[in-house]
Amino acid sequence: MAKVLPSDDVVPSPTKPSSPDIEKQVVREEDEPVNASKSSAFKSLGWLDRFLALWIFLAMAVGIILGNFVPNTGPALQKGQFVGVSVPIAVGLLVMMYPILCKVKFETLHRVFRKREIWVQIGFSIVVNWIVAPLVMLGLAWAFLPDKGGLREGLILVGLARCIAMVTPNIPPGYQVTFTHNPKVLIWTGLAGGDNEYCAILVAINSLLQIVLYAPLALLFIKVISREEGTLDISYPTIAKSVAVFLGIPLGAAILTRFSLRKLTSARWYDEVFLKFAAPWSLIGLLFTILILFASQGNQVVHQIVSVVRVAAPLVVYFAIIFFLTLLVTYKMGFGYKLAATQSFTAASNNFELAIAVAVATYGADSDQALASTVGPLIEVPVLLGLVYVVKEIGRRRGWKD
Repeated sequence: MAKVLPSDDVVPSPTKPSSPDIEKQVVREEDEPVNASKSSAFKSLGWLDRFLALWIFLAMAVGIILGNFVPNTGPALQKGQFVGVSVPIAVGLLVMMYPILCKVKFETLHRVFRKREIWVQIGFSIVVNWIVAPLVMLGLAWAFLPDKGGLREGLILVGLARCIAMVTPNIPPGYQVTFTHNPKVLIWTGLAGGDNEYCAILVAINSLLQIVLYAPLALLFIKVISREEGTLDISYPTIAKSVAVFLGIPLGAAILTRFSLRKLTSARWYDEVFLKFAAPWSLIGLLFTILILFASQGNQVVHQIVSVVRVAAPLVVYFAIIFFLTLLVTYKMGFGYKLAATQSFTAASNNFELAIAVAVATYGADSDQALASTVGPLIEVPVLLGLVYVVKEIGRRRGWKD
């Protein structure tokens, strides 16, 4: 019978939790049946993350109400600019990005790069994330929105913003972890049984590549390939500045925070206390930004419900195509379940925070581009949560091992 080594995320005994503050229970599927409460990925999420789609809807609703019934809300929110973005939106965007990047294990990345096999994984991830996925989004944007240049540009910006929010607990295949007190945000790879060490590598690589590649690729896709006309001119300095500020500043702050706090306190305190405190702020920043965006758009949003639905359709198709295509290829290439699940969810997810920042800084908070990028999180949450169940069932039926 296989054994599980003790770690911070998984304990060897289902009756002895590793910490009095965090009750964990690990169940071996072939040893005993898993009841609904233990096997539910939805119930493994904290209540903030469990109803994320609802919170986004509420933030949109409150923003629309303020924009329509409170006079001068929009103009007041646009007073004071920081890198082309109103100060309230800039604060929300920075708060969004910082906690995510604080979870990256920068101090251990150099050890992993010594392994020869990891370079194959990284190469595959770069091809899927920076070539295949953006091209698929570009094609879907044109297929679903041939008459809406602004919404199309917003989707293109989303497709180029690769996922960096994938640091997760290490849950081996065949085990289910139930958190009575959820100390951190469990993102999709953790729920599906992905590999957290490999996730950390992809987070770091995608973060660095986005700083270098996002601006030139945005110009290539929008001005050269799409040849968009009739919209505001998109320039390299504007995009590069937005990426440098809204990704570079949180990344630098996260690296400084991680190394300084772990040295001044301890790794255990950082993981169990600081990250537990910081994790909800990413969601709070996202909801605050969405509220401000929709309050700024005001009357425009009320008359664009059809646009929201039209943007949602290509996003759903995009998530499904990229996820299942990546899963199929990794299966055919002989990847283990954990790595395949990690690759698939990373490829199918996007950094909507960065897309929102670039869209707002370049086109304005009341633009179609900003609206398209804002719809993203609303669609991503329920779709990817559903895919968690799908990939676990595929792995079970296929007997997919590592």
